[in-house]
Amino acid sequence: MAEASNRRAVNPVATAILVLAALYFARSILMPLAFSLFVIALAWPIQTALQRRIPRLAALLTTLLLTVLVIVVVGSAIVWGLGELSQWLFYNTSQLQAIYAHWVDWLENHGIAIVGPLGDLFSISRLIGLTRGLVMRLNSIAGFAVLTFIFVMLGLLEADDLRCRLLSTSAQPHGETLLHIGSEIGGKIRRFMVVRSIACVMTGLVVWVFALAAGLELASAWAAIAFALNYIPFVGPLLATIFPTLFAIAQSGSWQLALFVFVGLNVIQFAIGSYLEPFLTGTSLAISPFAVMFSVFFWSFMWGVPGAFIGVPILIVVVTWCAHEKSTRWVATLLSGGSSSA
Repeated sequence: MAEASNRRAVNPVATAILVLAALYFARSILMPLAFSLFVIALAWPIQTALQRRIPRLAALLTTLLLTVLVIVVVGSAIVWGLGELSQWLFYNTSQLQAIYAHWVDWLENHGIAIVGPLGDLFSISRLIGLTRGLVMRLNSIAGFAVLTFIFVMLGLLEADDLRCRLLSTSAQPHGETLLHIGSEIGGKIRRFMVVRSIACVMTGLVVWVFALAAGLELASAWAAIAFALNYIPFVGPLLATIFPTLFAIAQSGSWQLALFVFVGLNVIQFAIGSYLEPFLTGTSLAISPFAVMFSVFFWSFMWGVPGAFIGVPILIVVVTWCAHEKSTRWVATLLSGGSSSA
């Protein structure tokens, strides 16, 4: 009996390990597939509306073009912003080295000798190289984008046929259940992205005004970076705050300006993230902040930056699916953001 009990306890753990290993090692296929399902959930209502007015293939082509346009706009914002930052760093290398040397001398005079050994790690040339490398990395995702585009095109093309198959008599009762859950998941993901987009635009505009008022150079670049990075919860706002703070030190060498920029950007992020987004979202997407943070960092570990971006939509899928199954409803309750009465 004890051996059988131990075997039943080990099997779920072994299954979980195998699933995690498959998600990690098959990420080159699973990641574009997950992104394609995410894009299909966003784009399907557009294609459905267009199909009522124009032929099906024309509606598909128009939907794909609109989808690509949105992705290019968001991606170009961060690439352009980082490109402007990289160019500024390159043309102001001597000024940055002087500021760096001043801070090294100041820290060493106050007994902080660790700066010397770390000089090569935090050198200006290394920072410039990292920035340029990040820009090149953002420009090297063509293969991922092409595979995702193919999945999206095939998925949108087959969506109507799949719906008919799910509604067929032979697929019941599971077909209607899957269709209902899928429709609810799609609605929640679209609501999440609409609210997130409004918050990103607001953040970019407020950051642009704040950077101009603070006398921070590259105000438009910081606004574009804040707009794009805020699509990634927690990680994006953190990077959108740290980069301008470090840049304030590089620009002026003044810790007062850096502190002002750091506090101001944190106030902006807190006000929009803690008040505007919950107000616009309401209770339909009430998810635990801890669950959101864990999902972002978990999928970032599994799939990198794309995983961080899609972590919350995956969490929405898990919570919605668990809420419809009696055996896993407790999981949805634990992951929800508010109290739930029995």
